[in-house]
Amino acid sequence: MDDQEALLTLAHQLGDPSKGLAIAAEGNVSMRLGEDTMSIKASGCSLSFMTAADLVDVRISTLLTLLASTPTDKEAQDDHTRSVYEASKLTPTTRTPSVEAILHATLYEATEASVIGHTHPTAVNALGCSQQSQLLVEGMLFPDAIVLMGSRQLLIPYTDPGIPLAHAVRAGVEEFSNSEGTAPRVIYLANHGLFVLATSPSEALQITEMANKNATILLGTLAAGGPNFLLPDHVRRIDSRPDELYRRGKLATDGRGSDG
Repeated sequence: MDDQEALLTLAHQLGDPSKGLAIAAEGNVSMRLGEDTMSIKASGCSLSFMTAADLVDVRISTLLTLLASTPTDKEAQDDHTRSVYEASKLTPTTRTPSVEAILHATLYEATEASVIGHTHPTAVNALGCSQQSQLLVEGMLFPDAIVLMGSRQLLIPYTDPGIPLAHAVRAGVEEFSNSEGTAPRVIYLANHGLFVLATSPSEALQITEMANKNATILLGTLAAGGPNFLLPDHVRRIDSRPDELYRRGKLATDGRGSDG
């Protein structure tokens, strides 16, 4: 399976209505093609029905110029963004990159991610749209979530999608990386959705599904007296155990793994 086919397969899996991760034109996916290039979902298409024609190849550095200087007038800013998005295309196409292309570009600049998946999982948003959204990053509940999601995740307060959100996420990732010594694998966007940073399409799917499962379990704990988070020492142990690191690597490369 080539890279384009693998990215389309990921899109179809994330857009499967039965998974509750994204419907209609929600969400987007991207893959790093080179140091300064990526392929990203076009605006307005459905993840579940994407074809190769719905992928737009763009130059990351061109998109990042939006973060350096943009007009303050909202209408002028929108026009400027459209012109930069058009200029970022590697080859002519009538399709427009996703509105979140600037955020994907920011994350590729700031991290070593190879694949990024953005969805609006039902369980994640049930918490992310609540007054208890902080619970999503307050602690870890079970070992498999740590294996796939890491020992900590990042929560960004609601921010207008596009350039403002890219600025907020860039600052959040920088602070997180300085604190944790590594970039987040999971970024929750309050009142919006979920971004996962992965090394492969299969890992992006696994992390997304685990984030939704974790949120589902967390919601369940609220009906049973509240979450019983693992102690920090237990979380650190799971996150550094050689067998769990091996399993994390296996999941990243082939999407399969087993306990023990």
